[in-house]
Amino acid sequence: MNTSVPWPGLVEADKRVLRMQQKLHNWRHCRLMRTRRAGCGESRTSGSEGGPEKPTGENVRTALRSDPYTRLLGPRTWTYYYLYVLLDLFSRYAVGWMVADKENSALARRLIEETCIKYGVEPSVLTLHSDRGAPMTSQGTAQLLARLGVNRSLGRPRVSDDNPFSEAQFKTLKYHPGFPRRFPEQDAATAYCRSFFPWYNTEHRHAGIAMLTPETVHYGRAQAVLEQRQRALSAAWRRHPERRGSALLQRSQRRSPGSPR
Repeated sequence: MNTSVPWPGLVEADKRVLRMQQKLHNWRHCRLMRTRRAGCGESRTSGSEGGPEKPTGENVRTALRSDPYTRLLGPRTWTYYYLYVLLDLFSRYAVGWMVADKENSALARRLIEETCIKYGVEPSVLTLHSDRGAPMTSQGTAQLLARLGVNRSLGRPRVSDDNPFSEAQFKTLKYHPGFPRRFPEQDAATAYCRSFFPWYNTEHRHAGIAMLTPETVHYGRAQAVLEQRQRALSAAWRRHPERRGSALLQRSQRRSPGSPR
């Protein structure tokens, strides 16, 4: 009997053990990354996850904003247009956008500067978060932000999805029923965005901010809308208690009007 060759049963058992060890390693790694990401999100800003239950105040110039960009397909293969969007992370309100035919730091700087002037951003009150693309890591962009008094926040190295708020906004854009597969020219892309962003800011009900519109949260009207919504729900439940039950009605009355759910 040749003892140098392991039995087939032992070989299969060793393979199962190795697979289990690999799964355990992956699970621990994912759990560690989730913990680190949560820590990064809390250290960047208080309330960066948004939501009308957090105080907004009347000053819409103090916020954490995001400046990423996405590619829009052009008329032919390997042709793209670049959409730059400045997004307020608390309210999901798109405060500025631009369609360009190239990825360029000068264009990004122009959008940032024009938006800051438009909203009267005061020094040291705004933080701009972005990925580590060339337009945002360039020396010219860093000098512009320093001149405007805007704090810069960059995503983690080699992490392409470190800005979920902007990624969600781009998904809303590209999954819209009217979004075309390709744009024949840059003017067509600009015209589409000119009609999309007013709808997104004023009509789109965002699941991350209690099904309110970004405009409602951005300009501090969320509390009044939530209270009106709760009054309408309570009146409907009183008229038809058999639909929801008295326990749910009592629970909704005990809850604060500013709670999103």
